Amino acid sequence: MSKPYQPPQAPQNLPLNEPWALFGGISPEQFMTRYWHKKPLLVRAAIPAFSLANQSGKPLASPISTLELMNLARQDTKSRLIKANPWRFDSGPFAKKSIPSLSKADWTLLLQGMEAHHRSAANILSWFRFIPDARLDDLMISIAGLGGGVGPHFDSYDVFLIQMSGRRQWRISEQKDLSLSPNLPLKILHNFQAEQEWILEPGDMLYLPPHIAHDGVALDAGCQTWSVGFRSPSFKELLQEGLWRLAESLEDIPELEKKFADPMQKATACAEQLPEELIAQLKVKLSALKLDQIDRFLPGITAYLSEPKQQALFDGPSNPLSPKRFTARLATRKLVPSPQTRILSHQKQVFCNGEEVSKDQSKEVTLAWQTLSANKSLISRDTKALQEGSLYKAYLAGWLVFED
Repeated sequence: MSKPYQPPQAPQNLPLNEPWALFGGISPEQFMTRYWHKKPLLVRAAIPAFSLANQSGKPLASPISTLELMNLARQDTKSRLIKANPWRFDSGPFAKKSIPSLSKADWTLLLQGMEAHHRSAANILSWFRFIPDARLDDLMISIAGLGGGVGPHFDSYDVFLIQMSGRRQWRISEQKDLSLSPNLPLKILHNFQAEQEWILEPGDMLYLPPHIAHDGVALDAGCQTWSVGFRSPSFKELLQEGLWRLAESLEDIPELEKKFADPMQKATACAEQLPEELIAQLKVKLSALKLDQIDRFLPGITAYLSEPKQQALFDGPSNPLSPKRFTARLATRKLVPSPQTRILSHQKQVFCNGEEVSKDQSKEVTLAWQTLSANKSLISRDTKALQEGSLYKAYLAGWLVFED
Protein backbone atom coordinates (compact mmCIF):
# COMPACT_ATOMS: atom_id res chain seq x y z
CA MET A 1 0.00 0.00 0.00
CA SER A 2 1.15 3.52 -0.78
CA LYS A 3 1.54 5.90 2.10
CA PRO A 4 0.95 9.66 1.83
CA TYR A 5 3.97 11.85 1.26
CA GLN A 6 4.55 14.32 4.09
CA PRO A 7 6.08 17.57 2.75
CA PRO A 8 8.41 19.11 5.34
CA GLN A 9 8.28 22.74 6.39
CA ALA A 10 11.23 24.64 4.95
CA PRO A 11 13.79 26.02 7.42
CA GLN A 12 13.60 29.72 8.20
CA ASN A 13 17.06 30.40 6.77
CA LEU A 14 17.02 28.90 3.29
CA PRO A 15 20.45 27.96 1.84
CA LEU A 16 20.16 30.19 -1.21
CA ASN A 17 23.58 29.45 -2.71
CA GLU A 18 23.61 25.67 -2.23
CA PRO A 19 22.36 23.04 -4.73
CA TRP A 20 18.74 21.95 -4.28
CA ALA A 21 17.19 18.76 -5.61
CA LEU A 22 14.06 20.84 -6.21
CA PHE A 23 15.90 22.59 -9.04
CA GLY A 24 17.88 19.65 -10.37
CA GLY A 25 21.06 20.33 -8.43
CA ILE A 26 21.35 24.08 -8.87
CA SER A 27 20.86 26.68 -6.15
CA PRO A 28 17.92 29.09 -5.82
CA GLU A 29 20.30 31.91 -6.73
CA GLN A 30 21.26 30.09 -9.95
CA PHE A 31 17.63 29.29 -10.72
CA MET A 32 16.62 32.93 -10.39
CA THR A 33 19.51 34.06 -12.59
CA ARG A 34 19.11 31.46 -15.33
CA TYR A 35 15.42 30.57 -15.45
CA TRP A 36 13.08 32.84 -13.45
CA HIS A 37 10.91 34.84 -15.85
CA LYS A 38 13.21 33.68 -18.70
CA LYS A 39 12.81 30.06 -19.80
CA PRO A 40 11.22 26.74 -18.74
CA LEU A 41 12.93 24.18 -16.53
CA LEU A 42 12.04 20.49 -16.24
CA VAL A 43 13.29 18.79 -13.07
CA ARG A 44 13.15 15.03 -12.69
CA ALA A 45 12.84 13.81 -9.06
CA ALA A 46 12.50 17.37 -7.79
CA ILE A 47 11.04 15.68 -4.70
CA PRO A 48 13.51 12.78 -4.26
CA ALA A 49 11.31 11.04 -1.67
CA PHE A 50 9.06 9.68 -4.43
CA SER A 51 11.83 7.98 -6.41
CA LEU A 52 13.51 6.71 -3.23
CA ALA A 53 10.21 5.23 -2.04
CA ASN A 54 9.71 3.52 -5.40
CA GLN A 55 13.19 1.98 -5.19
CA SER A 56 12.37 0.56 -1.77
CA GLY A 57 9.08 -0.88 -3.02
CA LYS A 58 7.00 1.40 -0.84
CA PRO A 59 5.57 4.04 -3.22
CA LEU A 60 4.22 7.33 -1.94
CA ALA A 61 0.77 8.73 -2.54
CA SER A 62 -0.27 12.39 -2.66
CA PRO A 63 -0.42 14.14 0.73
CA ILE A 64 -4.12 14.84 0.04
CA SER A 65 -6.33 11.96 -1.02
CA THR A 66 -8.92 12.03 -3.78
CA LEU A 67 -11.68 11.75 -1.18
CA GLU A 68 -10.37 14.77 0.73
CA LEU A 69 -10.23 16.86 -2.45
CA MET A 70 -13.75 15.85 -3.43
CA ASN A 71 -15.02 16.78 0.03
CA LEU A 72 -13.30 20.18 -0.16
CA ALA A 73 -14.91 20.85 -3.55
CA ARG A 74 -18.31 20.39 -1.93
CA GLN A 75 -17.49 23.08 0.65
CA ASP A 76 -16.64 26.76 0.28
CA THR A 77 -13.27 26.13 -1.38
CA LYS A 78 -12.90 28.07 -4.61
CA SER A 79 -13.20 25.29 -7.18
CA ARG A 80 -13.94 24.72 -10.85
CA LEU A 81 -14.94 21.61 -12.78
CA ILE A 82 -13.82 21.46 -16.42
CA LYS A 83 -15.04 18.87 -18.92
CA ALA A 84 -13.92 18.28 -22.49
CA ASN A 85 -15.75 17.05 -25.59
CA PRO A 86 -17.36 19.58 -25.66
CA TRP A 87 -15.57 22.08 -23.44
CA ARG A 88 -17.60 23.36 -20.50
CA PHE A 89 -16.95 24.40 -16.93
CA ASP A 90 -18.84 25.01 -13.70
CA SER A 91 -17.88 26.74 -10.45
CA GLY A 92 -18.23 25.17 -7.01
CA PRO A 93 -19.21 24.37 -4.41
CA PHE A 94 -20.46 21.15 -5.98
CA ALA A 95 -23.07 18.61 -5.05
CA LYS A 96 -21.66 15.14 -4.47
CA LYS A 97 -23.24 13.68 -7.61
CA SER A 98 -21.98 16.47 -9.87
CA ILE A 99 -18.30 15.48 -9.46
CA PRO A 100 -17.38 12.63 -11.85
CA SER A 101 -15.92 9.41 -10.50
CA LEU A 102 -12.33 8.44 -11.26
CA SER A 103 -13.62 5.86 -13.74
CA LYS A 104 -14.90 8.66 -15.97
CA ALA A 105 -12.62 10.35 -18.51
CA ASP A 106 -11.97 13.90 -19.75
CA TRP A 107 -12.62 15.94 -16.62
CA THR A 108 -10.52 18.10 -14.30
CA LEU A 109 -11.34 19.53 -10.88
CA LEU A 110 -9.37 22.63 -9.87
CA LEU A 111 -9.15 23.75 -6.24
CA GLN A 112 -7.59 27.17 -5.47
CA GLY A 113 -5.89 28.40 -2.32
CA MET A 114 -5.22 24.95 -0.91
CA GLU A 115 -2.61 26.31 1.51
CA ALA A 116 -5.53 27.58 3.59
CA HIS A 117 -7.08 24.12 3.81
CA HIS A 118 -4.24 21.64 4.25
CA ARG A 119 -0.92 21.85 6.07
CA SER A 120 0.89 19.94 3.32
CA ALA A 121 0.03 22.62 0.77
CA ALA A 122 1.21 25.37 3.13
CA ASN A 123 4.47 23.49 3.72
CA ILE A 124 5.16 23.27 0.00
CA LEU A 125 4.66 27.02 -0.36
CA SER A 126 7.36 27.50 2.28
CA TRP A 127 9.87 25.93 -0.12
CA PHE A 128 9.54 28.93 -2.40
CA ARG A 129 10.23 31.73 0.10
CA PHE A 130 13.41 32.68 -1.75
CA ILE A 131 10.94 34.53 -4.01
CA PRO A 132 9.36 37.65 -2.40
CA ASP A 133 6.10 36.95 -0.55
CA ALA A 134 4.51 39.86 -2.41
CA ARG A 135 4.73 37.83 -5.64
CA LEU A 136 3.17 34.65 -4.27
CA ASP A 137 -0.44 33.94 -5.20
CA ASP A 138 -1.47 30.47 -4.02
CA LEU A 139 -1.25 26.73 -4.46
CA MET A 140 -3.83 25.19 -6.77
CA ILE A 141 -4.47 21.46 -7.02
CA SER A 142 -5.89 19.83 -10.12
CA ILE A 143 -7.22 16.30 -9.94
CA ALA A 144 -8.32 14.67 -13.17
CA GLY A 145 -9.76 11.58 -14.75
CA LEU A 146 -7.98 9.89 -17.64
CA GLY A 147 -7.49 12.43 -20.43
CA GLY A 148 -8.44 15.33 -18.20
CA GLY A 149 -6.97 18.79 -18.78
CA VAL A 150 -7.92 22.40 -19.37
CA GLY A 151 -6.74 22.60 -22.99
CA PRO A 152 -3.74 24.39 -24.47
CA HIS A 153 -3.41 27.81 -22.85
CA PHE A 154 -0.93 30.31 -21.43
CA ASP A 155 -0.62 32.07 -18.09
CA SER A 156 0.44 35.65 -17.45
CA TYR A 157 2.41 34.61 -14.36
CA ASP A 158 5.20 32.24 -13.30
CA VAL A 159 4.13 28.77 -12.20
CA PHE A 160 5.74 25.63 -10.77
CA LEU A 161 3.84 22.45 -11.78
CA ILE A 162 4.57 19.65 -9.30
CA GLN A 163 3.34 16.15 -10.08
CA MET A 164 1.96 14.54 -6.92
CA SER A 165 -0.03 11.54 -8.14
CA GLY A 166 -0.32 9.68 -11.44
CA ARG A 167 1.30 10.85 -14.66
CA ARG A 168 0.64 13.90 -16.78
CA GLN A 169 1.83 14.61 -20.28
CA TRP A 170 2.98 18.17 -20.81
CA ARG A 171 3.50 19.81 -24.19
CA ILE A 172 4.86 23.34 -24.30
CA SER A 173 5.64 25.98 -26.91
CA GLU A 174 7.28 29.40 -26.97
CA GLN A 175 5.09 30.41 -29.90
CA LYS A 176 4.22 34.07 -30.38
CA ASP A 177 0.68 33.38 -31.61
CA LEU A 178 -1.39 33.48 -28.40
CA SER A 179 -4.77 34.10 -30.01
CA LEU A 180 -7.69 32.29 -28.40
CA SER A 181 -10.34 30.07 -29.90
CA PRO A 182 -13.63 31.97 -30.25
CA ASN A 183 -16.95 30.87 -28.79
CA LEU A 184 -15.48 28.66 -26.06
CA PRO A 185 -16.13 29.00 -22.30
CA LEU A 186 -12.39 28.61 -21.62
CA LYS A 187 -9.33 30.54 -22.78
CA ILE A 188 -7.96 27.90 -25.14
CA LEU A 189 -5.30 28.68 -27.71
CA HIS A 190 -6.58 28.68 -31.27
CA ASN A 191 -3.39 27.41 -32.89
CA PHE A 192 -1.23 25.49 -30.43
CA GLN A 193 1.99 24.09 -31.92
CA ALA A 194 3.90 21.95 -29.41
CA GLU A 195 7.70 22.29 -29.47
CA GLN A 196 8.67 20.13 -26.46
CA GLU A 197 6.93 17.22 -24.75
CA TRP A 198 7.45 15.30 -21.49
CA ILE A 199 5.63 12.87 -19.24
CA LEU A 200 5.90 13.86 -15.56
CA GLU A 201 5.83 11.21 -12.85
CA PRO A 202 5.17 11.81 -9.14
CA GLY A 203 7.95 13.97 -7.71
CA ASP A 204 8.79 15.66 -11.04
CA MET A 205 8.38 19.41 -11.51
CA LEU A 206 8.05 21.76 -14.48
CA TYR A 207 8.65 25.50 -14.14
CA LEU A 208 7.09 27.81 -16.73
CA PRO A 209 7.63 31.57 -17.01
CA PRO A 210 4.76 33.80 -18.23
CA HIS A 211 3.29 33.41 -21.72
CA ILE A 212 4.68 29.94 -22.42
CA ALA A 213 1.92 28.01 -24.17
CA HIS A 214 1.29 24.66 -22.50
CA ASP A 215 -1.12 21.74 -22.48
CA GLY A 216 -1.29 19.09 -19.75
CA VAL A 217 -3.23 15.85 -20.14
CA ALA A 218 -3.73 13.26 -17.39
CA LEU A 219 -2.46 9.80 -18.29
CA ASP A 220 -3.86 8.14 -15.18
CA ALA A 221 -7.14 8.39 -13.29
CA GLY A 222 -6.70 10.45 -10.14
CA CYS A 223 -3.77 12.39 -11.60
CA GLN A 224 -2.84 15.25 -9.25
CA THR A 225 -0.78 18.29 -10.24
CA TRP A 226 0.02 20.92 -7.63
CA SER A 227 0.57 24.40 -9.10
CA VAL A 228 2.45 27.09 -7.19
CA GLY A 229 1.43 30.33 -8.88
CA PHE A 230 2.84 33.85 -8.64
CA ARG A 231 0.83 37.00 -9.26
CA SER A 232 1.87 39.82 -11.57
CA PRO A 233 -0.29 42.89 -10.88
CA SER A 234 -0.32 45.57 -13.55
CA PHE A 235 1.33 48.94 -12.93
CA LYS A 236 -2.14 50.46 -13.33
CA GLU A 237 -3.44 48.27 -10.50
CA LEU A 238 -0.50 49.03 -8.22
CA LEU A 239 -0.57 52.78 -8.78
CA GLN A 240 -4.36 53.00 -8.42
CA GLU A 241 -4.22 51.17 -5.10
CA GLY A 242 -1.22 53.19 -3.94
CA LEU A 243 -2.89 56.49 -4.86
CA TRP A 244 -6.14 55.53 -3.17
CA ARG A 245 -4.38 54.70 0.10
CA LEU A 246 -2.20 57.80 -0.20
CA ALA A 247 -5.33 59.93 -0.57
CA GLU A 248 -6.72 58.33 2.60
CA SER A 249 -3.54 59.21 4.49
CA LEU A 250 -4.04 62.92 3.73
CA GLU A 251 -6.81 62.96 6.34
CA ASP A 252 -4.10 62.79 9.02
CA ILE A 253 -2.51 66.11 7.94
CA PRO A 254 -4.28 69.05 9.70
CA GLU A 255 -2.49 71.58 7.49
CA LEU A 256 -4.58 70.41 4.52
CA GLU A 257 -7.80 71.42 6.30
CA LYS A 258 -7.05 75.06 5.59
CA LYS A 259 -9.20 76.69 2.91
CA PHE A 260 -7.80 78.01 -0.32
CA ALA A 261 -7.54 81.80 -0.32
CA ASP A 262 -6.53 84.21 -3.07
CA PRO A 263 -6.33 87.78 -1.74
CA MET A 264 -3.97 88.66 -4.61
CA GLN A 265 -6.32 87.46 -7.36
CA LYS A 266 -6.66 90.05 -10.14
CA ALA A 267 -9.58 90.70 -12.42
CA THR A 268 -9.53 88.24 -15.32
CA ALA A 269 -10.94 88.21 -18.83
CA CYS A 270 -10.78 84.38 -18.88
CA ALA A 271 -13.09 83.40 -16.05
CA GLU A 272 -13.53 79.90 -17.48
CA GLN A 273 -9.84 79.02 -16.90
CA LEU A 274 -8.57 77.32 -13.75
CA PRO A 275 -6.97 80.16 -11.72
CA GLU A 276 -3.18 80.39 -11.87
CA GLU A 277 -3.15 81.25 -8.17
CA LEU A 278 -4.89 77.95 -7.36
CA ILE A 279 -2.41 76.06 -9.50
CA ALA A 280 0.55 77.79 -7.86
CA GLN A 281 -0.65 77.02 -4.34
CA LEU A 282 -1.34 73.38 -5.23
CA LYS A 283 2.20 73.08 -6.58
CA VAL A 284 3.52 74.25 -3.22
CA LYS A 285 1.37 71.73 -1.32
CA LEU A 286 2.32 68.86 -3.62
CA SER A 287 5.98 69.70 -3.28
CA ALA A 288 5.67 69.75 0.52
CA LEU A 289 3.87 66.38 0.48
CA LYS A 290 6.55 64.88 -1.76
CA LEU A 291 3.93 63.13 -3.86
CA ASP A 292 6.44 62.75 -6.68
CA GLN A 293 8.58 60.42 -4.55
CA ILE A 294 8.05 56.65 -4.66
CA ASP A 295 8.44 56.27 -0.88
CA ARG A 296 5.07 57.98 -0.43
CA PHE A 297 3.38 55.27 -2.52
CA LEU A 298 5.13 52.15 -1.26
CA PRO A 299 3.32 51.81 2.11
CA GLY A 300 -0.06 51.85 0.35
CA ILE A 301 1.12 49.39 -2.27
CA THR A 302 2.49 47.09 0.45
CA ALA A 303 -0.84 47.29 2.28
CA TYR A 304 -2.66 46.35 -0.92
CA LEU A 305 -0.39 43.38 -1.65
CA SER A 306 -0.89 42.13 1.92
CA GLU A 307 -4.66 41.89 1.51
CA PRO A 308 -6.00 38.33 1.79
CA LYS A 309 -7.94 36.70 -1.00
CA GLN A 310 -11.57 37.77 -1.37
CA GLN A 311 -12.86 34.37 -0.29
CA ALA A 312 -10.77 34.36 2.90
CA LEU A 313 -12.78 33.97 6.10
CA PHE A 314 -11.31 34.42 9.56
CA ASP A 315 -12.79 32.96 12.72
CA GLY A 316 -11.52 34.22 16.05
CA PRO A 317 -10.85 31.68 18.82
CA SER A 318 -14.03 30.23 20.32
CA ASN A 319 -12.58 30.63 23.82
CA PRO A 320 -10.10 33.51 23.49
CA LEU A 321 -7.27 33.80 25.95
CA SER A 322 -7.05 36.85 28.15
CA PRO A 323 -4.16 39.22 27.35
CA LYS A 324 -2.18 37.80 30.26
CA ARG A 325 -2.78 34.16 29.27
CA PHE A 326 -2.11 35.04 25.62
CA THR A 327 1.38 36.30 26.38
CA ALA A 328 2.03 33.44 28.80
CA ARG A 329 1.29 30.94 26.02
CA LEU A 330 3.42 33.00 23.63
CA ALA A 331 6.42 32.15 25.79
CA THR A 332 6.05 28.41 25.10
CA ARG A 333 4.06 28.01 21.87
CA LYS A 334 4.65 29.39 18.38
CA LEU A 335 2.27 32.08 17.18
CA VAL A 336 1.86 31.76 13.40
CA PRO A 337 -0.24 33.46 10.71
CA SER A 338 -3.53 31.81 9.81
CA PRO A 339 -3.07 30.02 6.45
CA GLN A 340 -5.16 32.76 4.82
CA THR A 341 -3.25 35.64 6.42
CA ARG A 342 -0.77 37.68 4.39
CA ILE A 343 2.01 39.62 6.14
CA LEU A 344 4.40 41.92 4.24
CA SER A 345 6.93 44.51 5.28
CA HIS A 346 8.15 47.78 3.83
CA GLN A 347 11.35 48.64 5.67
CA LYS A 348 10.27 48.74 9.36
CA GLN A 349 6.55 48.99 8.63
CA VAL A 350 4.54 45.76 8.80
CA PHE A 351 1.22 45.18 7.05
CA CYS A 352 -1.14 42.31 7.81
CA ASN A 353 -4.27 41.60 5.79
CA GLY A 354 -4.25 45.12 4.35
CA GLU A 355 -3.67 46.98 7.62
CA GLU A 356 -0.52 48.62 8.98
CA VAL A 357 -0.24 46.69 12.23
CA SER A 358 3.02 48.35 13.31
CA LYS A 359 1.57 51.87 13.32
CA ASP A 360 1.46 53.58 16.74
CA GLN A 361 2.62 50.38 18.45
CA SER A 362 5.23 49.93 21.18
CA LYS A 363 8.75 48.98 20.20
CA GLU A 364 8.18 45.46 21.52
CA VAL A 365 4.98 44.90 19.50
CA THR A 366 6.60 46.30 16.36
CA LEU A 367 9.61 43.99 16.76
CA ALA A 368 7.24 41.05 17.28
CA TRP A 369 5.44 41.86 14.02
CA GLN A 370 8.74 42.21 12.18
CA THR A 371 9.73 38.74 13.41
CA LEU A 372 6.38 37.32 12.29
CA SER A 373 6.75 38.91 8.89
CA ALA A 374 10.26 37.55 8.39
CA ASN A 375 9.94 34.10 9.98
CA LYS A 376 6.18 33.45 9.81
CA SER A 377 6.32 32.41 13.47
CA LEU A 378 6.95 34.00 16.86
CA ILE A 379 7.89 32.88 20.35
CA SER A 380 8.49 35.66 22.87
CA ARG A 381 9.09 35.87 26.61
CA ASP A 382 8.51 39.62 26.62
CA THR A 383 5.08 38.90 28.08
CA LYS A 384 4.04 42.16 29.70
CA ALA A 385 4.99 44.32 26.70
CA LEU A 386 2.84 42.23 24.32
CA GLN A 387 -0.36 42.08 26.38
CA GLU A 388 -1.87 45.05 24.57
CA GLY A 389 -1.71 46.26 21.02
CA SER A 390 -2.24 45.00 17.51
CA LEU A 391 -0.64 41.58 18.02
CA TYR A 392 -3.28 40.51 20.55
CA LYS A 393 -6.04 42.07 18.43
CA ALA A 394 -4.86 40.05 15.42
CA TYR A 395 -5.08 36.90 17.55
CA LEU A 396 -8.65 37.76 18.56
CA ALA A 397 -9.55 38.33 14.90
CA GLY A 398 -8.22 34.92 13.88
CA TRP A 399 -5.40 36.41 11.80
CA LEU A 400 -2.81 34.79 14.09
CA VAL A 401 -3.14 31.37 15.71
CA PHE A 402 -1.07 29.22 18.03
CA GLU A 403 0.60 26.29 16.29
CA ASP A 404 -0.74 22.88 17.23
